Order: sequence, then structure tokens, then C-alpha cells
Amino acid sequence: MSSTSTTNKVDMAQLSINTIRFLAVDAVEKAKSGHPGMPMGAAPVAYVLWTQFLKHNPKNPAWANRDRFVLSAGHGSMLLYALLHLTGYDLSLDELKNFRQWGSKTPGHPEYGFAPGVETTTGPLGQGFAAAVGMAIAQRYLNSLFSDQNNPFFNYKIYGICSDGDMMEGIACEAASLAGHLGLSSLIFFYDDNDISIDGSTDLAFSEDVASRFKAYDWNVLSVSDGNDLTQISQALTAALEEKARPTLIVTRTIIGYGSPNKANTAESHGSPLGPEETKLAKENLGWPLEPPFHIPKEVAGHFKEALVKGAAWEKEWNEKVQKWSAANPDKGKLYERLQKGNLPDGWESHLPDFSKEEKLATRAASGKVINALAPILPELIGGSADLTPSNNTYIKGTPDMSKDGVGRNLRFGVREHAMAGTMNGIALSDMLIPYGGTFLIFSDYMKGSMRIGALLGKRVIYVLTHDSIGLGEDGHTSTR
Repeated sequence: MSSTSTTNKVDMAQLSINTIRFLAVDAVEKAKSGHPGMPMGAAPVAYVLWTQFLKHNPKNPAWANRDRFVLSAGHGSMLLYALLHLTGYDLSLDELKNFRQWGSKTPGHPEYGFAPGVETTTGPLGQGFAAAVGMAIAQRYLNSLFSDQNNPFFNYKIYGICSDGDMMEGIACEAASLAGHLGLSSLIFFYDDNDISIDGSTDLAFSEDVASRFKAYDWNVLSVSDGNDLTQISQALTAALEEKARPTLIVTRTIIGYGSPNKANTAESHGSPLGPEETKLAKENLGWPLEPPFHIPKEVAGHFKEALVKGAAWEKEWNEKVQKWSAANPDKGKLYERLQKGNLPDGWESHLPDFSKEEKLATRAASGKVINALAPILPELIGGSADLTPSNNTYIKGTPDMSKDGVGRNLRFGVREHAMAGTMNGIALSDMLIPYGGTFLIFSDYMKGSMRIGALLGKRVIYVLTHDSIGLGEDGHTSTR
């Protein structure tokens, strides 16, 4: 079947969606490993978001006011790689063909620092969700830092796609609770509700009402009953953008492996290639050419490359705005330039407390002194504790808390060590802020997954881990004091 005859049968949207689907299928098939089902089911959501709503510039993935896209369902990585290639990021078709191969920019799960446009590492489920919450915290704080006269400075959104697996992970639950408490309205997530995990139907282990749970978290919860209905998807995104007080979860009913005659809506399309015969049947079912693999119709290539024109215009408009703003706000302009470069102010070391005197001082008290000595000259320093603020001395004096009704530098993470560490990674990925988070050393065991991801990201993150002495009580049992 030629691309011309295909074009006659399918409109541009469907042609584009099927391009995303079969780039994913062909890449997984060639690698003989991967997850084709999620991209096949979620391609319509991704298409609408990336072509109608997402503000980004493929030629400058680091543009400061870009919308962020986080694929928390990282096993569906080929969905993201296909979008990045099609919209013009520096990710060649050869890299898609080398999916999951050693040395490629396209590992099995998105990893920060490989493919341009990958905003964070999302291998372990829930990590992307927590990082996205941190990105929304960063957006709110940075906007307050630079806005003047009710003129928003940073107005970017954080979009994401999460899965049934994300909804089961504890870190995502903690982060969602925190996001709802803070009213992070810049955060918009699609929940790819396909009811399938690697074990099989999610009914085996997961039967809760996710929509009701997120309503209890104080999220704006919307519904898309058919994940192939582009109008429903567009309407849901429009409604999400109108929400100004809460984060939004769009519960979207999708069919994993959509188009595969024998493996759609089954676990067989989740973590394994479709196989040569089923790939052939799926392509025939959706009217897609059997050859060549990795087929991209010319019309689709041109359609997606419109992102380059839009992105350049958006960034040009932003740069002009920043130039005028800097002229009117020279001090803030200098701060913005410094934070953009990731530099610390000259002579910052001179503000550190002098601990040379011989005096008994707990390390947590010393840490608190350092935080409060540096905070006045480092507005990029933002953080708090997992419900241990008085013990860890993490409070920045004279500044307000981050809350639903106000913007401050003190973050009350609550008893959420998992979410604290995960959101800190998202804050650090703003590339302008330095987050810190405190808890007792013994509780840091809860944070190790996120701390490992943080180390791989290579960003500035400070952990304030105070020693809560552990010894043996009179009865011989371990006690914590």
C-alpha cells in the first residue's frame, strides 16, 4: 500500500496518529524488546497535546518558558521518542531504529541527558509523576520571583501521561496529595487508564476508584471516555487550562495495543513485541503499509515539522518580552541572567557562618545557620522538611510557606519522604533553583530510589539528613531517641 493511497483513506490526524503507533511498533519489533501497547493506545492523546497545546521549541529544548512534558509511564518510551523525532528535535530516525541498543540515545525507558527533549528520567514508575509535581512547584516559585505588577513571567505548563502502574506506586500517591494541597494548577496529567499491567488485568491487584481518590486529593478530575476521540481529548485539555486553583487529572479510557487484532487489550502487548505476524495484521487492520518499516508519510513529516515554526515564534516573542522586562527591572534582570547560567553570586562564601570557634553545636543547628545565612543572597534556595522542620532546622526565617494561597520558599512536605525526594528532582530540573529537603537519616531509606535518580540527573540537590541517635535500651531492644 502506498503512502498516497493511505492518505486518501485517512485524514491527517489519523495518519499522524498511526505514524506514531507504528514507529513504536517497528522499533520494539526491531529491538525484540519493549512495550508497544502503551504507545498504540495513547497515540491520539499525545498527538492532540503535542500538535494543539504543547508550547515548545524543538530547536531549543532548554527554552526557559517551554511547556514540560513528562512521560511518567516510561515503559512507553517509544511514544516520546517518536514525537521528538517527528517534531524536529535532534533525534534521528537511526536513533529510533537503534531503540534499546547500547550507545543509542533511545534507551528502553527515557533517561535525562540522552535524547534532547526528555525532561527527566522515568524508568521507575511514579518518579516522573513526582518530578512533575516538583516542576510545578518550581514554576510557581519562579513566576513569583520575577513577575511584576500582576504580569506573569513564567506561564509554562507541566503536562504528563501516567499509567495504572504509576497510580499503584506510593511515591505518586504522596506527590499527588502534596500537589492537591498546594493547588498546583500548572500541572495537567493524563491517566492512561487501560486496565492492563504485565501480570494481566489490573483487577488482579488494583480495584480502587482513581477518580474519586484524586477528587479527595483536591484535584480537578476530568474524563475522556474514548481515548481515540480527538474532540473529547481537546475539550478536556481546554477545560484543564481554564482551571486556576487545582491540578488536573484527565482519566482517559484507552485500549492498550490498539489496532492489534489479537493482542489489543491484553498483557501480551504490554511488555513484549507484537511479533512479525501480529505486526503485519495490525498494519493491515489500520491500513498501514507493510513496507518499509519506520515509514513516515511525507505529509505527516511536514505536518509535525510545523512545531519548528511555532516554537521559533513562541521563543522569539518570549525573548522580546524578557528584553523589555529586563530593561524595566534591571536588578531582577541580572538575577534572571545569573540563574539562567546556573552561577552563584560572587563572594557567596563570605556569607557562610564562622564555625572556627570551639563551641558545641549540633550539626543540624549548624546546617540551619548555613541555610539562613545563605538564603538572603541565594533566592534560588528553596526547601523544607518531611514534617521535621523544628528538628532539622530547615526553616528560612522571615519568609512565608508555599501554600495554596501564597508563594514562599519554605516547603512543608509533610510525612512524605518519598514525594519530598522525588519532587526535589523536579525542582532541580528547572535548572534555576537549588532545592533542599530534610529528614532524619534513618528515614532517608524511604528516599533512596529518588536520590539515585537525582544523582543520575546531575543537578544541584541538597539533602539535610540529621542523625537521630539509635542505641539499645535497657531491655536490649533498639530504641530511637
